Amino acid sequence: MLSDSTILKHITHQPKRSAGFKQLVRELGLQGSARRELDDRLQKLVASGQLTRSDSDHYALPQASSNKNLVAGRLTMHRDGFGFVIPDANAISPSLRSRLVGDIFIAPHQLGNAMHGDQVLVDMGAIRPDGRAEGRIVRSVERAHSTVVGIFHYGSRHNYVKATDSKITQEIVIPPGMEIPLDQVGHVSSASSVTRVAGSEGEARQAHRTDGAKRKAGRTRSVDRVLGEEAARRLEGSDLEGVVVDVEIVDWPTTTQNPRGRVIEILGQEDDFGVDVEIMIRKFHLPHRFPAEVLDEAQSVPAVIPGHELHHRRDFRHLPIVTIDGETARDFDDAVMVSTLPNGNFELQVHIADVAHYVTPGSPLDQEARLRGTSVYFPDRAVPMLPLELSTDICSLRPQTDRLVMSCVMEIDPRGEIVRYELSNGVIRSAERMTYTAVNAVLQGNPVVRERYAALVPGFELMRDLALILNRKRHRRGSIDFDLPEPVIEFDELGLMKSITRSERNMAHRLIEEFMLAANECVAEYIESKRTASLYRVHEKPDAKRVYDFEVIAATFGYSLGVGPLPIQRVHLKADRRSSYGTGKRIREIEVPKEVHITPRMYQKLAEKIAGKPEERILSYLMLRSLKQARYSEENLGHFALAATSYTHFTSPIRRYPDLIVHRILKDVLRDSAEKREGDVAVGTWPRDGNATTRGAATRHSSPDTDAPSPWSKRRDPATHGESHDPLGGPITLDELHNIAEESSQSERRSDDAERELMEWKKVKFMQERVGEDFDGLITSVTKFGFFVELTDLFVEGLVPLNTLHDDRYLYHENTRQIIGQRTRKTYSMGDRIGVLVDRIDPVEKKIQFAILDDATPLPSRTATGKSFRKPKPQRK
Repeated sequence: MLSDSTILKHITHQPKRSAGFKQLVRELGLQGSARRELDDRLQKLVASGQLTRSDSDHYALPQASSNKNLVAGRLTMHRDGFGFVIPDANAISPSLRSRLVGDIFIAPHQLGNAMHGDQVLVDMGAIRPDGRAEGRIVRSVERAHSTVVGIFHYGSRHNYVKATDSKITQEIVIPPGMEIPLDQVGHVSSASSVTRVAGSEGEARQAHRTDGAKRKAGRTRSVDRVLGEEAARRLEGSDLEGVVVDVEIVDWPTTTQNPRGRVIEILGQEDDFGVDVEIMIRKFHLPHRFPAEVLDEAQSVPAVIPGHELHHRRDFRHLPIVTIDGETARDFDDAVMVSTLPNGNFELQVHIADVAHYVTPGSPLDQEARLRGTSVYFPDRAVPMLPLELSTDICSLRPQTDRLVMSCVMEIDPRGEIVRYELSNGVIRSAERMTYTAVNAVLQGNPVVRERYAALVPGFELMRDLALILNRKRHRRGSIDFDLPEPVIEFDELGLMKSITRSERNMAHRLIEEFMLAANECVAEYIESKRTASLYRVHEKPDAKRVYDFEVIAATFGYSLGVGPLPIQRVHLKADRRSSYGTGKRIREIEVPKEVHITPRMYQKLAEKIAGKPEERILSYLMLRSLKQARYSEENLGHFALAATSYTHFTSPIRRYPDLIVHRILKDVLRDSAEKREGDVAVGTWPRDGNATTRGAATRHSSPDTDAPSPWSKRRDPATHGESHDPLGGPITLDELHNIAEESSQSERRSDDAERELMEWKKVKFMQERVGEDFDGLITSVTKFGFFVELTDLFVEGLVPLNTLHDDRYLYHENTRQIIGQRTRKTYSMGDRIGVLVDRIDPVEKKIQFAILDDATPLPSRTATGKSFRKPKPQRK
């Protein structure tokens, strides 16, 4: 199947990163209509700026074009008006990459019509001797913000909106007549879409909204979730002053005028309850309105399972299978059961909601789920990937209700090795909706809770035993476990924040985590063994530079990953060689870390060494920062942190689109595989005879109980997908899987960014009432402009600026990453305990500034041997 990514990838691999039309036709093996499709795609790629045309039928990547030194990249703005373009990894030649240091600087007058976040083409100027370069934006290839959320203001010359994102520096002009959303003019009654947001109480909140992208199609009615019916009253006079609005850009900026826009939604005052969530939804462009056709399809799904469907599934309804989730959860997509077999092995059953049965490829539901990519969870509500009719009802594994599932039944020996597993379509009836708190209480011996769930207590104890065995098995192979606490915001009965506490991760959380990891590995390994193209959850080994940076910091605490002497390559930039030619000047050398031998076991052992130590919080966080970000890929590159050769996401199809795709692929494999054809008719439970051969079972080899190299070090070459070079089959092509993987990874990052920023914003709101109060904290980072302190009990971080330390003149020492007073030699380092007070809150940047208490003296960090790095000082009373 021809795709844009296929064309771009093929051109990227050419010697001069360019190719002719006939060459592409020949090398891609295109005939007939495919040739016309290639021509259409090439024209669109040229129009979007991803390709340039050097003559009538020759196409090249922008930086390879001979007539312009164009580079494609992402524009990021600074609040002072200038910006930087971060070049795309595959849009800059190796020779240019070796000369260019950092990103490309864009002066304010060189921005053209670009805005923050846009994908742009830059005409890059000459690279200076220091490796830096400036450029001029030729055009925006892809707009990041078709809508902008901000604060409305009335002005003497014109009305305008100031974006809440400080990187969007231009004020957006609102022409007369565009201040009021069209849906509120005359209260037109038709509605094009409905918002569904799941609140913390689990109730569906429905509101008719206007869709900015569909605005031109006609007027629609909009009732704001926050303001409700009083929204109309705020439209009179100057009532919009200071109100948060969402604006659609109608004219992009130029060098002489600001962007222009129209108000499409009125969200409310910035401090109104719930408006912060609405701002984040729109700032990060999270799809949150289900189109009418999507809701119609969801509402048309039959609630009753037809008899013929049950006939072709394995029946697990008579077993004591349970769901275990948080107290506020409403979408239950996994259920589990553990029992023992006559041969002494465990049987672990993991049943996952069969979302793929209801969401079919190409349907409106499927297209919307792919667009969203994931559910987004905020502290007091969620934006679901699927409509509530599916996510909290038909697909949710409710207790005492028949539900369709995809089942993974595993036989596990006492050492935690999965000796056999079976994957099948099934049907269950959950015996109980359990919570993490209740299961943990059972395992802790609470007599009241144990009596209430007496029939299930033996099963929960088996779950605990098996989870501990599985965890030890993962530990043997080198899997990394970072047990970093996360903040949880608690609300009172009025929905107001009352505290920020440490998230609880008890034994019930751990057992579900272990069971899901085991099921995900089985599914990944099974699909791969069938030579079928699929999606994988991959985590590549860290870059040498990040390992080097971590080792430098860890050494100041007396620790190391154990990688040994880091190989360093000293290089000269070509620009430096040219500028120093004939001058006799010494050419500057740059140290670049070479490839380093690193395994997950090294991280695991260091995590064990620092467990319980004062510096654990700092080093665990820095270790996590040194690792790459996990992502989705159509290539099996293994999972470094889990020390797994094959891993995928299978267990959350209600809230993650890649899981839904894996379900579809698995269904196709099971339908076509020989062993599945033998067992089309649903059978009973897994045979209890340990010597029996189970239909559809795939045997998995055990690994020896030694400290041998982890499976990561022996994983297969991802380029070959194993030893065979045969092309992969399956219901979805590799090109399409590549696109889905890229989209899903981007959706996940967008969701994480929105959740993280809202959490930080809520922390700032929480601390506004505590200005002037003092707290104990930990220095988590030291920079040239100050140091960051995290409060011990609240997980709130703030900056102590260097210029606020008045008892001495302090300087930042980059080699030791310390701030040291010139006269007193007082030192501030990462890991120091310190007393601070909340000095001020920056309402624009949403940041907290701390001040050192007058009597506060940093307490020195300790090494693994207990020796301090500098002279001990008196502790703060």
